Amino acid sequence: MKKDGRKLLIAGLIMMAAFVIWTMLIQTVDVRPAGQNGTDIGFAAMNLAFHRMTGVHMSIYTITDWLGLVPIAVCMVFGVMGLIQLVKRKNLFKVDGDILLLGVYYILVIAGYLIFEMIPLNYRPVLIEGRMEASYPSSTTLLVVSVMPTLAFEVRRRMKNTALRCALYVFTVVFTAFMVIGRTVSGVHWLTDIIGALLLSAGLYLIYHGTVNMMEEK
Repeated sequence: MKKDGRKLLIAGLIMMAAFVIWTMLIQTVDVRPAGQNGTDIGFAAMNLAFHRMTGVHMSIYTITDWLGLVPIAVCMVFGVMGLIQLVKRKNLFKVDGDILLLGVYYILVIAGYLIFEMIPLNYRPVLIEGRMEASYPSSTTLLVVSVMPTLAFEVRRRMKNTALRCALYVFTVVFTAFMVIGRTVSGVHWLTDIIGALLLSAGLYLIYHGTVNMMEEK
């Protein structure tokens, strides 16, 4: 377990490094004023070609936007679980270690979400309600791919009912895939925004998973 934890942790750090490199590349490779109001877009040829291929589907955007509440609900469920343990055990350090780490992990995910909303590296290819909005990395993709795997991870660890556990696991996989594909083809993000979100969220999750494994071994 400890060895697996270290491997996951290293994999997570590699993914985080890949995200940093990818973020630098989109600021330097094939940058053109091809976005809304002449804003610069990196990997312009690739992004423009993919955007022309998919087009814009605001109905898919709206559906995936509302479904973005699901991972928020997952965060709240685990938050309530941790609060109940804290009240019962009357000591923060007696709360299950993985739940404490999960709280820190969710804070980091939300922090990343807010930072990139406040410091836009590029803008969406379309106006949203007449406004230009930050697009990198895709915030909904980041939220979904960061949070939903933690649901599958915790369900596998804690739930004894095999049928329900399998059902929740399948739901997590199908929901995550639907959201990533939906967000990609909706046309409200550049392809590079989706890739950046996947790299960042994968890195964060692998670090969390690896840290839990190492903690349990100790």
